[in-house]
Amino acid sequence: MNTLTFAHHFLIAMPGMTDPLFAKSIVYICEHGEQGAMGIIINKPSGIVLAQLLEQIDLSLANDEANTVPVHFGGPVQPDRGFVLHTPIGNWQSTLTITDDMALTTSKDILQAVSEAQGPARLLVSLGYAGWEKGQLEEEIAANQWLTVAAADWVIFDTPSEVRFDSAIKLLGFDPSLLCTDAGHA
Repeated sequence: MNTLTFAHHFLIAMPGMTDPLFAKSIVYICEHGEQGAMGIIINKPSGIVLAQLLEQIDLSLANDEANTVPVHFGGPVQPDRGFVLHTPIGNWQSTLTITDDMALTTSKDILQAVSEAQGPARLLVSLGYAGWEKGQLEEEIAANQWLTVAAADWVIFDTPSEVRFDSAIKLLGFDPSLLCTDAGHA
């Protein structure tokens, strides 16, 4: 059994990534196992803000500041469904625990709590997620489509969307612009 897991890691798209959905993207991997992998793109705002999303499900925000919180494009799978990446974990109806203090929740009760200023201290809301079939993520990493690095919560929660890509790259400890996407032959 392969015990290598990329859960709680960032996938950073290589410069040669041609898929427009994933070019220049960072994916936070929430789950990775025998059946495949799933994650949330954390650096692509969808163009809507939290207040608009809550309004669509008949909730209103108690906190004016949260009106401007961007909702992200989390990936092409289930793009009409909300996913909340958050810390602390809390107690919600449908939650995937990722680490001791990070979780992904898909139930409406967390959005209800957010609307009443009772939600998690730190969160990222997305519509949709990125998914990989069994073995697919490993093949893409082997084909040099992604760089991987252990995730840092501050990149997700404390860094503006537009600088998350550069912030995640700095975690690697080298300049990826020096990478070439073509294999060389002597």
